[in-house]
Amino acid sequence: MTAVTPKPLWQPSQARIEQSQIKGFMDWLGEKKSLHFSDYNSLWEWSVESLEDFWAAFWEFYDIQSTTPYRSVLSSHEMPGAAWFEGARLNFTEQVFRFHHENSDRAAIISRSEIRPTETISWAEMRSQIASVAFTLRQMGVEPGDRVVAYLPNISEAVIAFYACASIGAIWSSCSPDMGVRSVTDRFRQIDPKVLLAVDGYKYGGKEFDRLEILKNLKIELPTLENVILLPYLNPEARLENATLWDDLLGHDVPMKFEHLPFDHPLWIVYSSGTTGMPKPIVHGHGGALLEGMLGHGLHLDLGKQDRYMWFSTTGWIMWNCQISGLLVGATICLFDGNPGYPDLGTLWRFAEEAEITFFGAGAAYYLSCLKAGVELDNIADLKQIRSIGSTGSPLPEQGYKWINEQLDDVLIAPISGGTDVAAFYVGSCPIMPLYEGEMQCRTLGTAVYAMDDNGKIIENEVGELVVTKPMPSMPLYFWGDVDGQRYHESYFDVFPKLWRHGDWIRITPRGGAVIYGRSDTTINRQGIRMGTSEIYRVVEEAPEVVDSLVIDLEYLGRDPYMPLFVVLREGVELTSALDQRIRNAIRTHLSARHVPNDIIEVTEIPRTLTGKKMELPVKKLLQGAAMDSVANPDAMANPDSLCYFAEFAKQKKTAIA
Repeated sequence: MTAVTPKPLWQPSQARIEQSQIKGFMDWLGEKKSLHFSDYNSLWEWSVESLEDFWAAFWEFYDIQSTTPYRSVLSSHEMPGAAWFEGARLNFTEQVFRFHHENSDRAAIISRSEIRPTETISWAEMRSQIASVAFTLRQMGVEPGDRVVAYLPNISEAVIAFYACASIGAIWSSCSPDMGVRSVTDRFRQIDPKVLLAVDGYKYGGKEFDRLEILKNLKIELPTLENVILLPYLNPEARLENATLWDDLLGHDVPMKFEHLPFDHPLWIVYSSGTTGMPKPIVHGHGGALLEGMLGHGLHLDLGKQDRYMWFSTTGWIMWNCQISGLLVGATICLFDGNPGYPDLGTLWRFAEEAEITFFGAGAAYYLSCLKAGVELDNIADLKQIRSIGSTGSPLPEQGYKWINEQLDDVLIAPISGGTDVAAFYVGSCPIMPLYEGEMQCRTLGTAVYAMDDNGKIIENEVGELVVTKPMPSMPLYFWGDVDGQRYHESYFDVFPKLWRHGDWIRITPRGGAVIYGRSDTTINRQGIRMGTSEIYRVVEEAPEVVDSLVIDLEYLGRDPYMPLFVVLREGVELTSALDQRIRNAIRTHLSARHVPNDIIEVTEIPRTLTGKKMELPVKKLLQGAAMDSVANPDAMANPDSLCYFAEFAKQKKTAIA
C-alpha cells in the first residue's frame, strides 16, 4: 500500500467547517474544558485515550436529560460486561421532544410509498399520535420490559409505534413484510412478544403482496401474543379476526408520559446471524442507542434541525433504526416505502426533490445501479439542496465516489460502516476533513477501532480484522435468551480474547481514514441485510431432492457481489430448471428476495470437517483466490478430495471475470 497522499476528491469550504456541529464541539471543548485540538485526528486520539472524559463531555455538550445523576461514566474497560452511566435514568423518546414545543408545526416525518402519496406529519401531530398509541398500549397491559413486535413497512406508523413503545419502556422488534413466515417466526418466537403490529400487505415494484394469510400463521406461531393490531395498508377494508385496528389506537387526547428507565434498560431487539443456529436476538439499551445515535447523526453526519434526512431502508435493517434516530438531533426524517427502481431509478431522486431532502442515504448497490444504468441526475430532479450523500451496506468503490461527485455539486460523500451488532458505525464521515476516493474519512469519536493481523498485532495501512479495543456505549447488553452469555462471547470475543472482533476486513490509511474490504467471516451480507447460512440451509434442505448444500457470499470491492449455492442432490435427481426455480422461490418466500443466490450449482459433495461441520470459510477463501493447501488441513477433513471441485470452480470463475 502506498503512503503517498492522493489528491482529495472533495474539500469542505471554510463556511461549512465553521457551521459544522463537530467544529462547535471542538470550540466548546476549548472554552469549557481547556482542551484544544489542531485537527480531527488529534480529537479522535483524545476521545479513545480518555474515553470517560470524552463521553462525559459529550453528555454535557448535548445536555442529555436524566432524572437522576450518573455515578460513573464507565465501570471498567472489560469486554464484555462494561457498564455505562450507572445511576442515570432517562428515556429515548423523551430526548426527541426536548427542543420542540407541543404546538410545533414544523415537519417531523415526510413519507411516501407506492400506495400513498407524499404525506407530512408535524412535530405536534407526531407527539399527539405517540402519546395516544402509548396510552392504548398501556390499556392493553403493555408494561416496561414487554416485547412489542412489528411486521410493518417503512412508513410513519412504524415510527409512531416505535416511539410509543420506547416511551413506555416496552422492547421493540421489527421485521419487514417482505420477509416470509420462517424468517419472521425464527426471530420473534425467541423473544415471546406480547403485541404484534402488522399490515395486511404492501406494494413493491407495482405488484401487490397480500400478507393476511401470513398474519394468521404468525398468530399461531407466536403463542404469547395477547393483542394483534392490524393496519389496513394495502386494502383499507382489510380485517383480521380478533385484531384491533390501528385507527383505534389514535384520537386519545392524553398528555405524553415517559417512563424514566436505567441507562441499560432494553430499547429494541435486532437480529444478526452467525453461520450456525437461529438468528441472534441482540438487545441494545436506551442510553447506548441514544448516545451513539446522537454522536453519529449530530457530529459525524452533521445533522440538525435544518435538515431533512432520508436513508432508504426497510424495517428489517438496522439502517431503519438509524433513520428514525435522526429525530434525536431535531432533523426531519423522510421515509420511502417501495422499489427504488420502479418505475425507474429516478424514483428516490424525485422524492428527494419533492421532500427537499438535504441528506440522502442509500445502500452502495443503489448508487452503482444508477451508475451502470447511465442515470444523469440533472435530467431527473433539482437536487441543489442536498448537502451530503450517505452510503452503506457494502463497500462503495472508487467509481461510486466519482459518479456521485460528478452528479452533485459540493456534496460530502458520507459512507459509513458499522453494524447491527452495535447499532452504530465504527468508521464514517467527518464534515471538516478532506474526502478521498474509496475511503471513509475517519474512525468515529470514542470508538477505538483498529486493524489487527492474525497474531493479534495492530497494523497500519495493511488489511486486517476490524477490532474494537475499548467498550462502546451501544455494544449489546446481551442476546435474548443467552443466559450464560456463551453465544455473545463466541460471536465477538472468541478470536481475540477481550477484544471485539466485528468480522470485516479493514485498512486504516495513513490519513486516519478507513477502507472496508467486505466480510471476513461467512455471514451473508446482501445489500446490507445480514443472514446466517444456517437460515438458507434450513429452507433449501427441506426440498426432498436436496441432500446437502453450501452457500458462499462473495463481496468484492469494486465488483458485483456474487453468491453461489452449491447443492448435493438425491441419487437419480437432476438439477432441472423447475427444481432450480423451486429452490429460488422457497428462499424468496421463506427468507427474502435479497438472499436468492446468483447461481445454483450441483456438486457431488460438500466439504466437511471430521466432526461434520460444513467448511464454509475454506471454500470462501478458495473462491477468493487462496491456494488449496492454505485453506484446510486434509487430515482434519472427512472428505478432503471434495475441495478439488471448488478449487477448479474458483479458477474458472476467475478466468471468466478476467
